[in-house]
Amino acid sequence: MGKVATQTVEQSAQPPDAELVRRTVAGDRAAFDLLIRRYQRQAVAVSFRLLGNSQDALEVTQDAFLKGFMSIATLQKPEAFAGWLMRIVSNLSLNYRRSRKSRSAMPLDDLPATPQVASDDQPGPTRRLEGRELGQGIQEALAQLPEKQRLAIVMFSIEQLPQKQVAEAMDCSVEAVKWHVFQARKKLKELLKDYV
Repeated sequence: MGKVATQTVEQSAQPPDAELVRRTVAGDRAAFDLLIRRYQRQAVAVSFRLLGNSQDALEVTQDAFLKGFMSIATLQKPEAFAGWLMRIVSNLSLNYRRSRKSRSAMPLDDLPATPQVASDDQPGPTRRLEGRELGQGIQEALAQLPEKQRLAIVMFSIEQLPQKQVAEAMDCSVEAVKWHVFQARKKLKELLKDYV
């Protein structure tokens, strides 16, 4: 078997979310550990994009998993665990943002899962400075968006979650997600016109 075929077999050997949720409710803590490993990076990334600070994002994500574990028996659709968890993460992130001013933002060089642009030559100091300014401009522009638009654009466009999962996380329809993303992109284009 080739590498791709092996990966597919390994992925299909993983139990689905619904089964892990049922096992967790039945008292199997190892099943919840698998859910944590499956969604930890995604949860931290969503929280980071909403808070702009890695330490705050890690703290909120830890709280979200704890809250999820404590209330997992209330989840009515075990197959919708991912959307349910992202709703917890986004709600806790927004509450955290409202209740406390975030600590100093993480340097833009350390942004998790930031796509790298491939080039033959190393970027010089000017390009690195421009990249930092653009990154800071994006963070500031995201902070100016209304909450629902910010949530939709972060989860759908930046974290590339499926629209259905974003809708579940935001507790709205797929059409509403599309509208919020459209409005967010329009506003971001206006806010970032000096950069592009």
